[in-house]
Amino acid sequence: MDGSQQDTPTSAGPAGGEQRRVVTGAATAVTVLISLALVREVVVSAYNWHLYFVVHDYLAGRATAADLEATDTDALTKLVSWPSFLVWIAAGVAFVVWLWRARINAELMSGAAAFRRSRSWAVGGWIAPVVNLWVPYQVVSDVWRASAPRRSVPVTLIKAWWALFIVANAVVRPIQWRMSSKLDSEQNVLSNADVSTLLTALYVVAGLLLVLIVRRVTAWQTQKHAQNAA
Repeated sequence: MDGSQQDTPTSAGPAGGEQRRVVTGAATAVTVLISLALVREVVVSAYNWHLYFVVHDYLAGRATAADLEATDTDALTKLVSWPSFLVWIAAGVAFVVWLWRARINAELMSGAAAFRRSRSWAVGGWIAPVVNLWVPYQVVSDVWRASAPRRSVPVTLIKAWWALFIVANAVVRPIQWRMSSKLDSEQNVLSNADVSTLLTALYVVAGLLLVLIVRRVTAWQTQKHAQNAA
């Protein structure tokens, strides 16, 4: 995988005869799956607070041992168990599919020289260690600029989304995982609920920003295609 767009033989422009990719369906899938993933995060936070209130009431004598045990067996637990995490995986796959197609379209619109990274980084940038802290941002922001009706469009939305995404996944998520494995006191249960709420807030805002980015780029590319076809 090459490190920059200048290293590729296609830097002068898109491959001859390459066709535009349809991105509307992928954009819809991204919107739906991210929305479901965000609902999951809200449910996780709700469950963590439910657990805290039960533990608090139990220690205060307002709940029974049966109430405490029920928090491990009720329907809410099933909603926040690991199978629901698959929604995040599906959302990630849908977004990468959309990004790959949008990158091709943007390259057809503006030429490969408009991008800092070669096309393969639209996928590889997410899985390559260390560089996945900044390469995906570069890929998305370049697609944003290349798709926009005017080249001077700001990338404020991209910066805000990426900052929230990195903080959530690289900082808050590891802390929340450690806390969720040490629920041996009321204070630890409360701390877990607090951090879970913070994580959910970060994910919700980042997710909504990403949906906005996807839909705006999709609209730009669809409008450009319609203009060219007219």
